[in-house]
Amino acid sequence: MPKNKGKGGKNRRRGKNENENEKRELVFKEDGQEYAQVTKMLGNGRLEAMCFDGSKRLCHIRGKLRKKVWINHSDIILVGLRDYQDQKADVILKYTADEARNLKAYGELPESAKINEVAGDDEMDDNITFDEFEGDEDEIDEI
Repeated sequence: MPKNKGKGGKNRRRGKNENENEKRELVFKEDGQEYAQVTKMLGNGRLEAMCFDGSKRLCHIRGKLRKKVWINHSDIILVGLRDYQDQKADVILKYTADEARNLKAYGELPESAKINEVAGDDEMDDNITFDEFEGDEDEIDEI
């Protein structure tokens, strides 16, 4: 088996994403595009999103974004609508939380849009209580 003679493997050649902190110009929607919020990650480069025009669509993450931009639940995304399939769309862009707040301030997103919160799920009660166990610790040792 050959020895490794380089300074790392495939991941080093691929390089680091160093432009993540740079400010980019805010992209607004055009004809045939719509803003949406991710409701469910389906796997295999697909997700379910609730578009702000009121319809739920199955979206496909395009190859340019697939491994470079991580899309999570409740993110705001820009989708390209399909002329021939109304219930399917393609993810064009993922907005950061700051960009989504700016879109909301410009009136592009509705006021009901939740940016950093989970959309569509009811909040669960985190107050978990346990009944106190009335017993001897000797019973546990006997087992």
